[in-house]
Amino acid sequence: MSSPIQNQIQTVFIPVSSIEKARDWYCGLLDVPSEGEILHGHLFILPMKGTAGIVLDSRIYAPENVFRIPAVQLLTDNIEESYEYMKEKGVELVTEIEYGQWFNFKDPDGNMLMVCKC
Repeated sequence: MSSPIQNQIQTVFIPVSSIEKARDWYCGLLDVPSEGEILHGHLFILPMKGTAGIVLDSRIYAPENVFRIPAVQLLTDNIEESYEYMKEKGVELVTEIEYGQWFNFKDPDGNMLMVCKC
């Protein structure tokens, strides 16, 4: 029997302590509208391009649940500009630009994420 599970990521859930603050922070960082509805009092679906999505979820948040290694990689065409953008926004940068390709940063809850040059 072949697998009925598709070889495609649909959504990554990110644990956040405050759904409203996380929504505003992520939408501001990605320059996307934050008018979407908060579902069930604890979920916000970030408007993303492509097939994979990000859902912010305050119900699953606990300090021990935050991503200590990058579980999400965001794309950029210009890694240097992206790094400077993050610095200007006051984002906690965890690494410098590595190998001219990527850097890691943290969201306000301490989740580690990555920006990578495509």
